[in-house]
Amino acid sequence: MADTKLKRPKVARTRAALARHVGSFREAGESIALVPTMGALHSGHVALVRRARRQADRVIVSIFVNPTQFAPHEDLARYPRTWRADLATLSREDVDLVWAPSVEEMYPPQFATRIAPEGPAVAGLEDKFRPHFFGGVATVVAKLFVQCQPDWAVFGQKDYQQLKVVTRMARDLDLPLRIIGAPTMREKDGLALSSRNAYLSPRERAAAPALYRALSTCAAAIRKGAPLARALNAARKSVRQAGFKLDYLEARNADTLAPVASRRDGPIRLLVAARIGGTRLIDNLQV
Repeated sequence: MADTKLKRPKVARTRAALARHVGSFREAGESIALVPTMGALHSGHVALVRRARRQADRVIVSIFVNPTQFAPHEDLARYPRTWRADLATLSREDVDLVWAPSVEEMYPPQFATRIAPEGPAVAGLEDKFRPHFFGGVATVVAKLFVQCQPDWAVFGQKDYQQLKVVTRMARDLDLPLRIIGAPTMREKDGLALSSRNAYLSPRERAAAPALYRALSTCAAAIRKGAPLARALNAARKSVRQAGFKLDYLEARNADTLAPVASRRDGPIRLLVAARIGGTRLIDNLQV
């Protein structure tokens, strides 16, 4: 019964409607924080919204499953879409506006421009296995920034390479906003929250926390002085023994994502991507 008393956020589905809402916020002298999402919202997204709410007068959440960041063999068609539940979640968080365009609204006929990010976008991590991905992400995020005109945009650190790509893009293109990276939210057993966790079978879900355990053990070993190569090899072995097919488990400079040979090469971030069954999971951890 409590949900019936909640105020549903306004929903904009066209660029014209979005512009009217954003214009009214600006005319009132109000600041704006944007939380870009693809829907299928979970408590990790809620944490981003709450971070945005602390930052700005108005909070906009975008819900758009962006086709340009999916390769033909990936899960665009089956990516979870939970509009009614998402709207209920955002109502409980007092979100001011939901920007939910169609594909045709975001990419009108004859759309022909695409951002090609470099720097952290070509670090040999996600880009090695999903070479299409960051071009699609950078293009749609740039459009969201132009459309919503936020002062801040909040992204989760779970997608760490993506966070670095978006931050560099905003800086390189002189976009007038600040990117905020919010900590990864986890289940009690350490599994990073992700919309794709819904794909996991009970058996796969039980095995999935092995990713975080491997990162945690590897980080602890490095802090104690273990050689990077030895610590990483042990972590890779444990991930494979848990039933994953490993794409990568790497130690990188936390700022640039450049490869590191030792702790002297700067702050270190461990990053992993692996498949269990038909689901691909990613995670990362600061050393």
